Formats: sequence, C-alpha cells, structure tokens
Amino acid sequence: MGLVFLQSGWGKLHDLDKITNYFTELGLAAPAFQARFASTTEFVCGGLLLVGLATRFAAVPLIVVMCVAIRTALWEQVDGIASLVGLLEFAYIVLLVWLGTNGAGPLSLDRLIALGWRRRAAGRMPAAAPSRA
Repeated sequence: MGLVFLQSGWGKLHDLDKITNYFTELGLAAPAFQARFASTTEFVCGGLLLVGLATRFAAVPLIVVMCVAIRTALWEQVDGIASLVGLLEFAYIVLLVWLGTNGAGPLSLDRLIALGWRRRAAGRMPAAAPSRA
C-alpha cells in the first residue's frame, strides 16, 4: 500500500502542472497549493508506510487525502452506500484505518524501534534482589 501512494505522489510531483489544472477544473481553492500538498503527502506518507516508520501517524494524512478525493473528484459516482464502498479510494481508507489502529506489523521500522526501546529499558532496570528462601 505504501508503494502505491509513493508512486502516485512521485508521479504527481513530476507533473504538478497537470495536477494543478485538474484541481482547478474540480473547483478546489488554491489548486497549486493543494496539488503540491496532496502530492507531497502521498509521496512522503507512502514512503513512511512502505518502510513501516511512523505508520500510525502517516495513515492519518492519507485518509484525509482519500476523503477529499472522494468528495471532490468521485462524488458524482456515489449514489448510495454500495457505490461508495465500491470505490478503490474507500478500500484505501479502510486499509489505512486498519494500519492506523494496528500498526505496521513485525517487518517494520516501527517494530524494530519498539524492540530497541524495550531492550534499552530492560537494561536500565535494577537487578532483582536475591531471594532469601
């Protein structure tokens, strides 16, 4: 999932004029800023998701970007809950919410950092006094 957003953001950053024109057609306020912001968000947060670093934090801006995409670009396609749930962007939102609540998993930098902190904390704890039994 991180790779999808990373590639999407990369492509948009390298064609900002096209994205800005599209955002202008959609009637978004400050389309140049919005294009740069959405593209950068997808690229940076997608990269963070890819390596599993700050996963829970990176998921939040991507959820916002997907909500805005649905509301501005895809809203005409939505005529009920079934069509909303059928959107690819909605599936991304569901997966991002899952990542935001559950974290990245065992093969992530988040997990490696957490293990390092636990080991460091365990090394600082004083040794237990010997039992006098």
